[in-house]
Amino acid sequence: MFAFFEQCVRPTVVPKKSPPPGLTAFYWHFISQTKGLYGALFATGLAVALIDTLIPVFIGRLVEVMEATARVAALQDAAPMLTGMALLVLVARPLAVLIDSLVRHNAVVPGVTSMIRWQSHWHVVRQSWSLFQNDFAGRIANRVMHMGDAVRECVVSSIHAIWYIAVFGVSSLWLMSEADWRLAVPTGLWFIGYIFFLRYFVPRMRDLAKSSSEQRSAVMGRVVDSYTNILTVKLFSRASDEDAYVREAIDTHTTAIAAHMRMITKFTTTLSLLNALLLAGTTAIGIMLWSQGTLDAGAVAMAVPLAWTIANAAGWVSWELIRAFENMGVVQEGMQTVAVTNTSADKPAAQTLDPGEVRGEIRFERLTFTFGRNDGRKILDNLNCVIRPGERVGLIGSSGAGKSTLINLLLRFHEIEAGSIRIDGQDIREVTQESLRRSIGVVAQDTSLLHRSIAENIAYGSPGATRAQIEAAARRAQAHEFILGQTDWQGRTGYDAQVGERGVKLSGGQRQRIAIARVVLKNAPILILDEATSALDSEVELAIQDQLIGLMEGKTVIAIAHRLSTIACLDRLLVLKDGQIVEQGTHDELLELGGQYASLWRHQSGGFLYSAGERDNQVELPQQADPYPSRQAVTARAIHTPFGKSGLSIWPQPEAEL
Repeated sequence: MFAFFEQCVRPTVVPKKSPPPGLTAFYWHFISQTKGLYGALFATGLAVALIDTLIPVFIGRLVEVMEATARVAALQDAAPMLTGMALLVLVARPLAVLIDSLVRHNAVVPGVTSMIRWQSHWHVVRQSWSLFQNDFAGRIANRVMHMGDAVRECVVSSIHAIWYIAVFGVSSLWLMSEADWRLAVPTGLWFIGYIFFLRYFVPRMRDLAKSSSEQRSAVMGRVVDSYTNILTVKLFSRASDEDAYVREAIDTHTTAIAAHMRMITKFTTTLSLLNALLLAGTTAIGIMLWSQGTLDAGAVAMAVPLAWTIANAAGWVSWELIRAFENMGVVQEGMQTVAVTNTSADKPAAQTLDPGEVRGEIRFERLTFTFGRNDGRKILDNLNCVIRPGERVGLIGSSGAGKSTLINLLLRFHEIEAGSIRIDGQDIREVTQESLRRSIGVVAQDTSLLHRSIAENIAYGSPGATRAQIEAAARRAQAHEFILGQTDWQGRTGYDAQVGERGVKLSGGQRQRIAIARVVLKNAPILILDEATSALDSEVELAIQDQLIGLMEGKTVIAIAHRLSTIACLDRLLVLKDGQIVEQGTHDELLELGGQYASLWRHQSGGFLYSAGERDNQVELPQQADPYPSRQAVTARAIHTPFGKSGLSIWPQPEAEL
């Protein structure tokens, strides 16, 4: 029985469409997927409300039976009624409550909650990169997690509360009117007062709940931000400043909670007064009519319990409504993340780019990008460039020149504003983002790993890779040896050891080697290297560069590097300035040109030292009085790396060699 209800909803089915932005439409988006369950809740709510309405009626009839002088005969005549009453109380009501509980707790709570969370996550994870750049990860996660509970409880509470009070109230009003219309006057006035009561409190409760939810998410965002960057906090001894940062959010949240709770107190007090007037008014009119002989004791015995039940139900309904409106506020706040239109969604007829068929020609045509700025500044300004299949190209330029923006547009992390980017003649806006990124391997400067095993991180771009393939990729990235020495907090070792959140258990160089292994295993036809070896020490860098040379074979490569020696041997170098290509050519051609690249090369290669006297490609550093004459002298020597000639290699040399 339990399994049947628990399997009514398949929560992790891929959704067919995204949640719409309007509040009502947003609710209906999720309700419509499980209409049957909510219909069952309506039916069970109706059954319980009708049964609860009949119980005071039976009480009134029982009083009439007990007033009879011929008690045995009266009991015999009332036997069918008493049997029906027993069946309702002992069988029908428990059965209705059981079905209601099975639907609510065993089907809706686990299934619908998980479904809403899953679909919210599914939509959010496909949002544009800018959404995550502009918000706290903790706040986004908080909204996704609370969305499932909030939508479910808001709908379920509304069904239970409003439906119950509506069915029970209308039935009670009709029964009292049947006995005497005057007996129903307090109930009718109560309903009118209840409507005005709700009209006053509902919007205020909703807005305060939304404000409270937003402030709670802000607290969560700031706390997670501090925890995520705990190393920075400790390195700069800023714990007290982080306290102030979080304290500010908590104080604001406390103020929002206080205002919310103040309104709840007004809500419950006003409702209590309404209920008291209902009970007192019904009792007074009933006694008055009974004293005048126009109403018998049975009718009064029915009316007073009905009024009392309405009052009690209204109190329960008030708390259900409070929860509903609190959750409505949470939903409204969560919609700011979940119901956001995806600005970088694929076109409906987007084609799939097959990595196996990609040759790797990349064309940037009249590419202009401003990040939506209106100040006239262009990050990329009418940029044109063709990268041939298999060509290895380096991007050079100062910070802000447009290098990273060009890569982000190629990866469709931002949408192109003007111009186009084509791969093998195919406009990248006409293909799906997932297939585009499957065709491109990226080693970024800032490598962040998933909080999973090392093997899972390496195989992330190649699902289904074997352990042998994973280890082979790790060996090529010079990562195999240090991986074997890894152990996590649960005793898992080697490739099974987990790396911690964002790979915090590994050093920067180790994380970068894992990232290189991941790209080696992915084996995409287009390769992007963004300062791919910047976090590595010189010995490991030299070893990995040999592997990268092999990895580049047959691929179209775009490499970004501030250290020019690492890209000097590439087929072509592009120098960017103010969003335009100002120079391009091979390393030697650009040096002969004597422009910006040549100037950068001289600065990085220590050209200002060569003027002191260059002999045999070796430069002696300026000599100064050495307070430690026994130490080794130092020479600086230009060397060649697999990527080309580097600037200076400095190492100790015996004094006899100088």
